[in-house]
Amino acid sequence: MSHIPPVALKEWAVAIKALDEGKQILLIRKGGIREETRDFRLQENTFFLYPTYEHQKANLIKQEFQSDLEETLTDFDPTKQETVTITHYAKVVEDIELYDEETLSELAPHYIYTTSYAAERLHWKKTKPLHVLPVRAYRLTNPVSIPVKEQYLGCFSWIPLEDMLPDVDAVPVLSDDEFGQKLQQVKLILKEV
Repeated sequence: MSHIPPVALKEWAVAIKALDEGKQILLIRKGGIREETRDFRLQENTFFLYPTYEHQKANLIKQEFQSDLEETLTDFDPTKQETVTITHYAKVVEDIELYDEETLSELAPHYIYTTSYAAERLHWKKTKPLHVLPVRAYRLTNPVSIPVKEQYLGCFSWIPLEDMLPDVDAVPVLSDDEFGQKLQQVKLILKEV
């Protein structure tokens, strides 16, 4: 059993699916509109992933991930969503602050977003860095459904989880070798940063 702080990072369901399938190991964050600090801050190095659906759009996701996006939206109805299922947690390997579009472009094979959307995130709040987070994702052996609460809604990154026991059984989605290889590819690109 692992003890995970009772906090979750809100992330697009399609990005969580990509992490689960080993298609990416990066999360890219700039901060939500309602962030208390006005920019993204890494509050915890280990956290649950809270799937969100509202802002993930087909034009923001690369073509090869369109079917994954459609799959995450199959049963989603914002007017009827009373619970959300937590299926994963993540451990941050490093918090890399990125300011340049060239490096972000070189990282493109390692994230599901279109390069234009990634660049848009980079240039939003120009004086603030884009946070590139290599993460090791873990799949919960027994996913947990929790009620959607009013305080979980809105454009901010972090939410305290009130209804969930923090001790969970989980397995890494990638083997040590697979994760190490993907991380090495990312680090080779970032060596000049």
